[in-house]
Amino acid sequence: MGSRVSREFRLQMEGYGLTTAEIHYHLPDHSKLLQLFVWQEYDLAPEFPELRGFLDYWTENLEGALHSVRVAHHRLIRPSEWKAVDGIIGLH
Repeated sequence: MGSRVSREFRLQMEGYGLTTAEIHYHLPDHSKLLQLFVWQEYDLAPEFPELRGFLDYWTENLEGALHSVRVAHHRLIRPSEWKAVDGIIGLH
């Protein structure tokens, strides 16, 4: 049986990073009140295609009008973290 690589690891190797969005939206029945929704997924900065797709879906299908979106993004694995090392490691 071959080894299985997690979806998250594969995405990170393709340049995706963990993205968190704080989405503030107006309550449909009480438009002066704001509600907070936290969204988290692996996405590509700075275009954020996954987040944009989610926000497009929200705008087209949900009643709560968007007020603001705050985004935090972190690339968990970077090419600079992978370095070639010339040497021998002995295990006893």
